[in-house]
Amino acid sequence: MPLLAGFLALALALILVVAAATSLYLERKRLYTVADAAALAAAQSFPLDTVTVEDGRVRLALRDADTERAVREYLAAAPADLPDLALEEATTSDGRSASVTLSASWRPPLASFLLPDGLRLRVTSVARTAFR
Repeated sequence: MPLLAGFLALALALILVVAAATSLYLERKRLYTVADAAALAAAQSFPLDTVTVEDGRVRLALRDADTERAVREYLAAAPADLPDLALEEATTSDGRSASVTLSASWRPPLASFLLPDGLRLRVTSVARTAFR
């Protein structure tokens, strides 16, 4: 009987940890999906006055201010159901790609002494605009 009780306790603890790990994975995937979409919106946020044609190739120039504005507008228009969603950074390093870093809070589905009270998830996504 004590072995059965111990086995049941171990099995319940394992189920709890697996459920929490799955929840953490899915929450990170949701946050990454939002960051991907925000980066794509930011990559398309170049002003038309920055578009030039050189040697038959179209060139454009993203600016940090336009990138951040586009991400904030996207996050306001397409609200994600993520707790404490925050824009950490929205920049462009080369004038053609937008890098977006978002963060959100995660809490385990069931409280337990085996798991932390919660974690801060942080993801970065990069999107690039290209003309052919």
